Amino acid sequence: MTQIKNTAALAYLQTRPLTPFASLVLQFVVLCVAWSERRRTRIALRKLDEHQLQDVGLTRRAADEEAKRPFWME
Repeated sequence: MTQIKNTAALAYLQTRPLTPFASLVLQFVVLCVAWSERRRTRIALRKLDEHQLQDVGLTRRAADEEAKRPFWME
């Protein structure tokens, strides 16, 4: 059901472009969502044990270095 709503919303946006202000707000929201996702994944990375890190192909050192990075850095 969500997919149908998203598709309808995208079709609507293709026929009616956003105002410059709305476009700026949307870009800001997308940036905040990306930052939030990075923050959550880096917190989760810290919590992985050695076996889980081996499963994803990371060493503890590499995982710690990635987890220490600020959320605003890719």
